[in-house]
Amino acid sequence: MRCPSCSSLDTQVKDSRPTEDSAVIRRRRVCMACNFRFTTFERVQLRELTVIKRNGRRVPFDRDKLVRSVQISLRKRPVEPEKVEKMVSAIVRELESAGEAEISSEAIGEIVMEHLRKLDDVAYVRFASVYRNFREAKDFEAVLGELSGDEMARLAALRLK
Repeated sequence: MRCPSCSSLDTQVKDSRPTEDSAVIRRRRVCMACNFRFTTFERVQLRELTVIKRNGRRVPFDRDKLVRSVQISLRKRPVEPEKVEKMVSAIVRELESAGEAEISSEAIGEIVMEHLRKLDDVAYVRFASVYRNFREAKDFEAVLGELSGDEMARLAALRLK
């Protein structure tokens, strides 16, 4: 592992331990050249995923991008970071275990919305507004109707998809 301070490759692991959910290994490292201490995280990756964007472009799946988009939708919401991490890990596991090497950004968005809906209604609406590209107030009404169980709004939301 390259030292982030001096770029030396001569580093040693001083401590390793799993995180609370045992999905990630936290490693404390020290650079033998400059004595800089830093932390790395190691997680299992079942397969390399490729995301097919709406324009047809293919890009490697980026877990950090998923985390950022979820965090934006959860900004200033009373949700514990551990719950967010568990949700993101569950989403990634779901994507990796789907059996496909390529997955559309639309499918990822739907999975994220499904998980956000269970976690926080406001974050769900925020994410949906960007993901579904809301243009008018009725778009919000449709999603709010989904949350409230209003049948007419649910039908309108299905037409938006």
